[in-house]
Order: sequence, then C-alpha cells, then structure tokens
Amino acid sequence: MSYPFPGEAVPLLLDWYRMNARDLPWRENTDPYRVLVSEIMLQQTRAETVKPYFRRFMAVLPTVKDLAEAPEDVLLKLWEGLGYYSRVRNLQKAAREVMTRFGGVIPADFDALLSLPGVGRYTAGAVASIAFGIPVPAVDGNVLRVAARLRDDDTDVMLPAAKTDTEAAIAPHVPSPGAGDFTQSLIELGALICLPREPRCADCPLSLVCRGFMAGHASELPVRSGPRPRRVEELTVLVCLSERDDGTPCVCLRRRPAKGLLAGLWEFPHLPGHLTADEVSGALADMGLCAASAAPLGEASHLFTHVEWRMTGCLVRLSAGTLPDGWIRADAEGLTHEYAVPSAFAAYRGICMEQLTKVHGTS
Repeated sequence: MSYPFPGEAVPLLLDWYRMNARDLPWRENTDPYRVLVSEIMLQQTRAETVKPYFRRFMAVLPTVKDLAEAPEDVLLKLWEGLGYYSRVRNLQKAAREVMTRFGGVIPADFDALLSLPGVGRYTAGAVASIAFGIPVPAVDGNVLRVAARLRDDDTDVMLPAAKTDTEAAIAPHVPSPGAGDFTQSLIELGALICLPREPRCADCPLSLVCRGFMAGHASELPVRSGPRPRRVEELTVLVCLSERDDGTPCVCLRRRPAKGLLAGLWEFPHLPGHLTADEVSGALADMGLCAASAAPLGEASHLFTHVEWRMTGCLVRLSAGTLPDGWIRADAEGLTHEYAVPSAFAAYRGICMEQLTKVHGTS
C-alpha cells in the first residue's frame, strides 16, 4: 500500500532548499535554454561531473540558435566523456525544432516541450516548472525514491505505473508561485539527504512527515527489481601509431557507424576477441597494413546500459602505407580538440597521448 503525498512537506522542503541548495552553474538564472541543456546533461550523470561540461557548452553554444547550427563534430567534442551521446543529438534536434516551430523561443508549455525530440515527461516538467514557474511535477529517479519513502510505497519503481502514480500524487501539491524551487528541492533532497542506500534520516527536514521513516522502512525503499544481465563483448583495442608525410606522429582513428552504440563517434580500431600481438599483426596484414611492431597493452573494461566491453589493448607501430577506408591519422592536437573519442577508450587514450607527445624520434 501507499499513503498520499504529504502536503505538509512542501513548506518544510522549500525552507530547507532555500537554506541548503548547492551553488551550481545552471542555477545562476532560469533561462529556459540553460535549464534545458542542464537537464539533458544531468540525465544519468552526477552534478559534479556535469559542471565543467555545462560551462564549456554554454561558452561555445550560448543560445538555442547556436546549438541548432553547430557542426556535429563540434557538438560531439563538447559532449566527449559525458556518454549517452544520443542525448546531445536529440538536444540539437530539439533546438532545430524550436527554431522552426517556435520561432527560436523555447515554449512555455508542458505539452509543447514534451513534443520536442529527446524530451520526456521529467525533462518537460523540469523546464516548465524551473524556467517558467508552471506548476507541474517533474519525477526522475531521485524524486521516485524520495516519494516512495515519504509515502511508504512499496511499488516496484522499475514499473511504468510507479512513475505515473507518483506524478499524480505530487501534482496537486506543486506550489505556484514556487514551482521551480519545489522541483529542485525534491531533486536536491534525493541528492544530499535521501540517499539511495543509506538515507540520512536524522538530517532530513521531512522525517516527521515521512511515512517510510516512521514505519522503519526508509532504508528498504524504494523497491526496485534487478536489472537484466549485460551482454559481454571481448575486444582487442588497437593503438596504431603512424606518421604523416611531414613526420608528425599520429594515431589511427576510425568513425563508428551512423546508427547504434556510440553512433558517429571516432574510436580506436578494434577487433573481436582477445588477440595476441601476432594475431593482431596478421589481422592488420589482411587489411593491407604492415605492423613494424606490436606489443600488448593492459586490460580495461567499460559498462554500457546493456553491454559490457572487456578489452585488451595492443600498441602497434605501422609502417608507411595507405590506411583502410574510414581510417584517419590524428595528431595530439586533433585528438585533444577535434575528434570526439568516447570515454569507453579512456585507458588507451591516455597511453596514446603519452606516445604522441614524446619527442619525435625518441619513441
């Protein structure tokens, strides 16, 4: 069973938030564009991680028009390391629709916001309430957790019905004025106090109105069914060092397919399975490349939502020759400022930068 959302929590929560809100760059003002960009960045990403990305993104693309017109490589480079790259592609699609459908002005309407690419009910509610003061709920994972504990609700939060029910329970209590602060206060409470594994109930401003706390259930909520196991893929990542005609040391990159995981990003070439150095040399020879040397690198892994990459690396020095179609040579400057390489390859990128920045001729 579950209890109604406690209306008496609202003034307590707002008072607490106004005293304890973190100083975050997207809270400097409630410009709708800034709110939209920050909310997309914050999806499945910690606020501390997002802060430098947000500042850099806003410095380069300060308006919705700038975002709509940005070249894809610039966009992906700004997002490099944040992951879930479909978010930024949809963000740009949304900006383009704002330009064409709404005259370049982000609409002050929940349903219109919801119609934009990549904008779900939570993001539409967050932008509507924070940027425009519209009294609508915005329910993300933090809010689901807080509400489950406040209501002593044992519904599995992985079920779509849980979010729908939570929105309906909160909606009558969203204050006007004050909708934006209310939205942010629920998220802030979940981030700072009502933590996933060990809620800090002794420090919570809502403990006296929290049904879960009073029943001794807070640490057991919310109920969440286990995730499906990830598919495991084994890869051998190739850090292929080469030179341009002028002797500039480079690494070989290739662009991933336009659709699917990490679509359109640049990557270190890789081969299926965990291969020996000799096997790598043979595979490269089949591509028309000659490996002057090949040496094993360390292992690394990366978790995606449904896939786990278990990687081993191989440092290859290529003899002069033509690269396969789709491969390019990138120098240290390009790798740093031009080509977006996903964080899945972070371990090998670090090794690569060490190699590229050595004094040429001493490696």
